[in-house]
Amino acid sequence: MTAQLISGTQLAASLRESISQEAARLTALGHQPGLAVVLVGEDPASQVYVRNKVEACKKAGFNSSMHQLAADTTQAELLELVHRLNEDPAVHGILVQLPLPAHLDSHLVIESIASEKDVDGFHVSNAGMLMTGKPQFIPCTPYGVMKMLELTGVNLRGAEAVVIGASNIVGKPQAMLLLQQGATVTLCNSKTRDLKAHCKRADVLVVAVGRPNMITGDMIKPGAVVIDVGINRLDNGKLCGDVDFESAKEVAGWITPVPGGVGPMTITMLLQNTLEAVQRSIEQERA
Repeated sequence: MTAQLISGTQLAASLRESISQEAARLTALGHQPGLAVVLVGEDPASQVYVRNKVEACKKAGFNSSMHQLAADTTQAELLELVHRLNEDPAVHGILVQLPLPAHLDSHLVIESIASEKDVDGFHVSNAGMLMTGKPQFIPCTPYGVMKMLELTGVNLRGAEAVVIGASNIVGKPQAMLLLQQGATVTLCNSKTRDLKAHCKRADVLVVAVGRPNMITGDMIKPGAVVIDVGINRLDNGKLCGDVDFESAKEVAGWITPVPGGVGPMTITMLLQNTLEAVQRSIEQERA
């Protein structure tokens, strides 16, 4: 068996076309979508991520602004910037690139973002709304994963879904979304005993840990859908996921590549969330 490839690149391109069309329609009505991205410091990986997000916004017809702050920016200075962006009617979405320098309180910064502009979906109120099944914004990576699962046609109702990695950014919201679709969900973490046994049960396996090639083909149920969220750079400079692609593809039914899998979808869903923020702001103006 050789798994069918789930191309995030192709799916993202299709979704971005419709996003661009909606952005053009809104702009013609005087509501150009606006996303502000805040980067503190000069972390190379964060710079790449931010540059990709800003470029994607521009291509989609959004008004995108980047605010780069020095690594020694104080908590008060960062919070003041977020406050100004909260008050700016041209800004519909605010994204503070994580991780922040160690002297800054990430939780406090995220909570300072107006929940209606929290297009990353990390604000505690948005996390709570997701928990209750009525999300305002779905965190971008789990949102993208659900779109990719739709593409496979897999019936999640009653399926055994295993999520490896319990972060607030991916693992926990991913588990909630799968649960809401009727899957029976197991959320594994670094303390999980006999990880292989859990993986072997999974009809849907989502891996988001940040450890290169930790999931191998012998850990995967034949025919399973395997979503690899991880992206790791090896010593030779090559990128790989958390799943050993070569062995896994011989067992899985569907699998995402790295790169070209979940990554493009994360940025695409950021654009989608920003569009939804604009649409809600228009509805509030009319109310």
